[in-house]
Amino acid sequence: MDIGTIILAISLIIIMFGMGLSLVKNDFIRLFQNPKAIIIGLLNQIILLPIIAFVLISIFNVGTDIAIGVMILAACPGGPTSNLITHLAKGDTGLSISLTTANSLITIFTIPFVVDFALTQFLDVDDMVQINKLQTIIQIFAIVIIPVSLGMALKSARPTFADKMNQPVKIASGAVLFLVITGLVLKKKEDLIPYLKQAGLITLALNITTMLVGLGTAKIAKLNLAQSLTISIESGIQNGTMAIAIASGILMNDNYAIAPAVYSLIMFFTGGIIIAFGIKTLGSKQANEHK
Repeated sequence: MDIGTIILAISLIIIMFGMGLSLVKNDFIRLFQNPKAIIIGLLNQIILLPIIAFVLISIFNVGTDIAIGVMILAACPGGPTSNLITHLAKGDTGLSISLTTANSLITIFTIPFVVDFALTQFLDVDDMVQINKLQTIIQIFAIVIIPVSLGMALKSARPTFADKMNQPVKIASGAVLFLVITGLVLKKKEDLIPYLKQAGLITLALNITTMLVGLGTAKIAKLNLAQSLTISIESGIQNGTMAIAIASGILMNDNYAIAPAVYSLIMFFTGGIIIAFGIKTLGSKQANEHK
């Protein structure tokens, strides 16, 4: 295991620990109090997202490495970034945190099967890689559930200290993610432009399509605007760090990490647009309600 993979694993552990610092028991109770919104959100993230990714791969006719990277990304849950964007966009932050929590738990078991499907579908017989599903589940459990649980335990035992730690941990995780992506770019600098040409369009299409589908399904379910916007964000903002960790750390192939790395950059730009939209629509609406 090289130093980059170790740094990436540490980055993901920090991110998930930070997520745990923001979770309380009510976030899990909310899963049962607002089942319709949760079900619609999970439908988008667990089922529709991988299907949309597979369809887009067929349409864009991308190379094997990009195709597998996109499927790995689509298998991953929404990350803490989606919670932050939802909060800034004036969406339903409680729903966002609940969806991220539920999705993170479920995808521990679904990721190995989606990744195995991608490898079987896109690799030639000679290049075939078999993943140990149980081992993969255990690895993801170790870098997701354990740090989240530790963060929650600290939040419960020392709430004031946890609140003080929350922001620095988010900043640290963001900084480490930036370093990881920068390192990946430098490592692949000769292939960077071709990869950007290959991965840029499909990852942008995946991001925008999943956001629009999320918004559409929420509207069909007659959810309010704040909930609909939240589901849109949760559907389109994936945990790129986890996808890169799976590609580089578990599958040991940095080429599979290119699409998630490109996506991680793109989602901040589209996230900014969503934030601006949310502030303009929901922000003014909330301001009028408080008058």
